[in-house]
Amino acid sequence: MGNLNDGVKSRTYDAIVIGSGMSGGWAAKELCEKGLKTLVLERGRDVVHLKDYPTTNMQPWEFEHRGQIPEAIQEANPVVSRCYAFREDAMQFFVKDTEHPYVQDKPFDWIRGYQVGGKSLLWARQTQRWSDFDYEGPARDGFSVDWPIRYKDISPWYSYVEKFAGISGNKDGLDVLPDGEFLPALELSCVENYFKDFIAKNYKDRHVIYARCAHLTEPKQIHLDQGRGQCQNRNLCQRGCPFGGYFAANSTTIPWALKTGNMTLRPFSVVHSIIYDEKKGKASGVRVVDANSKEVIDYYARIIFVNAAAINTNLILLNSKSNRFPNGLGNDSGILGKYFAFHNYRGHISAEYEGFMDSTTAGGRPTSAYIPRFRNVHKQETDFLRGYAAGFYSGRFSFPKAEGFGTTLKDNLAKKDPGPWRVGSHMMGETIPKETNFLSLDSNKKDEWGVPLIKFSVDYDENDNKMVKDFSDQLTEMYTKAGFTNIKTNDSNQAPGLDIHEMGGARMGKDPKTSMLNKWNQMHACENVFVTDGACMTSTSTQNPSLTYMALTARACDYAVNQMKKNEL
Repeated sequence: MGNLNDGVKSRTYDAIVIGSGMSGGWAAKELCEKGLKTLVLERGRDVVHLKDYPTTNMQPWEFEHRGQIPEAIQEANPVVSRCYAFREDAMQFFVKDTEHPYVQDKPFDWIRGYQVGGKSLLWARQTQRWSDFDYEGPARDGFSVDWPIRYKDISPWYSYVEKFAGISGNKDGLDVLPDGEFLPALELSCVENYFKDFIAKNYKDRHVIYARCAHLTEPKQIHLDQGRGQCQNRNLCQRGCPFGGYFAANSTTIPWALKTGNMTLRPFSVVHSIIYDEKKGKASGVRVVDANSKEVIDYYARIIFVNAAAINTNLILLNSKSNRFPNGLGNDSGILGKYFAFHNYRGHISAEYEGFMDSTTAGGRPTSAYIPRFRNVHKQETDFLRGYAAGFYSGRFSFPKAEGFGTTLKDNLAKKDPGPWRVGSHMMGETIPKETNFLSLDSNKKDEWGVPLIKFSVDYDENDNKMVKDFSDQLTEMYTKAGFTNIKTNDSNQAPGLDIHEMGGARMGKDPKTSMLNKWNQMHACENVFVTDGACMTSTSTQNPSLTYMALTARACDYAVNQMKKNEL
């Protein structure tokens, strides 16, 4: 077990954070800033801001395959190849299917990024706060269990993380989507503004707004102190941004934590399990398998934050077995791995618009318009529970004519007719956490580090199918009334997982019999372990979840350190 000469003392810290991505980076920053000697464990390689973005300034012609993924790689990696961002310029930040297999009792597309920064290098950067309609949803509608917090509990923490991360948006004054601490919004197109005004005039309960996003449109001093600059609207975010124009752990929280002198970052550290001390009645440390040497090393700390991303957090907790917890750490309730949920992204709609033919778009923009949830908000009005949000985007696209021969062909190719405006939306539906949607450990198969493979038994249900139909019906009505033509709807029937919004399995709740964590993201049954990534979520709402992970993490760190100071942890 490790090198006996290095001594337990040299492997002992005040805190251990498992994972260095969206929430793990925040845990590292907060704990280090508060003076705790903190070990951050990352199973993948280190990715240093600026230094390790090899494609960030490459031109299209500099890529061997012009941005495309070679067919052999696609065939070998059918799951990750379905992700929109898995392209030649960013493939180095994605986990290949062949390198890290998993077991699918039911199809699940698991998209992963194993490196310092995790998927914060790859996310779509949409950042909406949740409202009380979301936190009160389970109690009101009778699904899942009641959240142990409400909007007022997390609102100041949303503000706290928004100011540091840098969020672009407008004060929209909507009860379903609370306003935040915003940098100036980018512009909507003329067609998006037209649709926004049309919906406002024709629907009392529906809104089209600028989609809030984690981009520095006007950096404040706190962002300059991080070494970040203004977003250049390059739309090459998945390559890693040399300007630090969007929020990624690599350019923000991780360097900020390093600057304190309190962080030890250990990449290539596959977490096998959390060690439970039967005598003390609490977790004592973390068992790590070195990714390269396969050496097993134990690290120790007073508190442990589990931020390995929802699925791997469930895996680690399920694999953390002891006499006290034979079915996984803190799993007295028996719900660990269960009530796993995600976002329903199956519905799509596209159309054309003949107006504004004297206008077009130029340049890039990292976001679009957004339609907040409008179904079943103030009352139950459909035959399905909860609702969906939607994106809304527009653009004109030039299609040269490949007709004729010789000079005629040449002239036709040179002409670029922008054609009509094209518009489209995709749905972001709330799925209902169910006991039948669960993760478990495979009893036979292990990975090369001796960790059992995770097994997925996750699927859609009738509620999801009804929601997809309602999205198609309602958006078709809205598009038709607005004068859009050539309207086409589509159900992609994609497997769960491609939304990349995995939530649940170690949910928060008031009752230890039906939940894993209390209102501080602290384990009911093992109080020095905190879970603040997607695994902690009690329900999914319709909003993108990353901002909520950040806020919950900062809040839980504040609580944990205060408890430590009182010697109650």
